[in-house]
Amino acid sequence: MTHLTVRKLPPRLGDALQRETRRRGRSLNQTVIDLLEQALGTAAGTRRSNGLRSLAGRWSAAESRAIETALKDHERIDKDQWR
Repeated sequence: MTHLTVRKLPPRLGDALQRETRRRGRSLNQTVIDLLEQALGTAAGTRRSNGLRSLAGRWSAAESRAIETALKDHERIDKDQWR
């Protein structure tokens, strides 16, 4: 088991940790461990996430073609603009 000491913890972070500890109803030590496991993707049954997965969707083949067609004009380089 590794021990960790964190120095010069910014007050905002310390306050946020205290709020999270109270919200979870756990010890500060366990809250920090839980947050580190979550952030690093080492908790059992979890994957590291930036939180954007819920915003991402999947396009059908037709939707993908429509997007590619709509963006095609943006791929052209206007040589007069680059003189």
